[in-house]
Formats: sequence, structure tokens, C-alpha cells
Amino acid sequence: MLARPLAVAVTVAVLVLSCAGGSLADSFPSRPVTLVVPFGAGGPVDTLARILAEKMREPLGQNVVVESVTGASGSLGVGRVVRSPPDGYTVSIGNWPTHVVNGAIYPLQYDLLKDFEPVAQIASNPQLLVSKNAVPAKDLRELVAWVKANSDRVTVGTAGAGAASHVTGVYFQNLTGAKLSFIPYKGTGPALLDLMAGHIDIMFDQASNALPHARAGKLRPY
Repeated sequence: MLARPLAVAVTVAVLVLSCAGGSLADSFPSRPVTLVVPFGAGGPVDTLARILAEKMREPLGQNVVVESVTGASGSLGVGRVVRSPPDGYTVSIGNWPTHVVNGAIYPLQYDLLKDFEPVAQIASNPQLLVSKNAVPAKDLRELVAWVKANSDRVTVGTAGAGAASHVTGVYFQNLTGAKLSFIPYKGTGPALLDLMAGHIDIMFDQASNALPHARAGKLRPY
């Protein structure tokens, strides 16, 4: 029963372009384009952005510079794009939390519907529940029992309030009836490092980010 909702928070990355007129000049681009990542380096969105930037370089004929602007569950990075000139040279890569959820939970200084123009959906990515190897549970049933038995002491890493990792963790908390301690990070990349180092107990992370470490035996997937 629990396996299904754990995969509900599917993260979809969306490339958005701030462009006033809805079309770009024929000479675009005549200089490098900045692709703003609203999370820390090493996370799934950052990884995707760097792959995308490299693939965009040849058809555009210009470099695509990846810039990380972290904080407030990605809203600072998205705000950086809003404040840039609406000429198409500063674009934002984000996901469900940064371009949907943040509009509902934060008093943003921009309008996600009016201030951006979506360009392309580029990826979808399920969430995985993972733990540090020191957690004694070997399967999901044992993990739920362990979480309940250690309520108030289990720490959960997240990419900040409203992030997919946080929303999924809250959903898991509600399903199990346990009380968890949520630890916010500037992205799931640094949270995952702390998980593998044993500083936090569990977290929900995108499959593309967590699977390589799970296969290497550095953490335990459920």
C-alpha cells in the first residue's frame, strides 16, 4: 500500500523563458545565454542543466553559462530571472516546486503565470525513499516500524520548504502517523552527501540523483 504514494511526487523540469514580446529577434543569440539553476551544485536539476547547456551550445552558436542561485526552495533563483531584462538571454530551469508549489506557499515578488513563458518540458523523474546504511530496516515494512518507534528522533533531509523532497516527506509522515524532524538544505545534492555521511537518517530524492549511490552501496533504497 505504501509503495504507490511514495512515487507520487514526480518531479518535472521545465525550461522557462522571460521574453516580453513572445518572439526573439532573428539575430538571437549574439552573446552567451545564462541558464539559472535555483538549487545547489550536484543536485538533479543542476546535473540536468549542465547536460542541457552543453547540448544547446552547438545549435545556438553561443555558450550557455550555468549559474546557481540558491535559497528559499528555489524562489531566489527564479526571482533572479524575473529581474533580468526580458530579452531571452537569462532563462530559468526549474521543477514542480519552483514553478508551481512556491506560488502557493511563499509571498513571491513575481507571478509564475504572468512573468514567464514555458518553452519545453525536458524530464520527469520519480522520487525514491532512501536511508543511511546505519538504519537497521532492510525493507519498507521494517522502515515504517523503525520510524514509528523512533518518532521525534528521525531526521529527514529536504531541499527546503515546499520542495518535492519536503512535500513527499510530509506525505510519508501523514501516512505513517510518525512525527519526523525535517532538515532543510540548499538542494538535495548537499542533503544526499549528509545522508551518506550518516548525519541524517532518511530522505526522498529524485531517482536520477539517488540511484547511482544506491547501486554503489552508499545508501539504502526502499
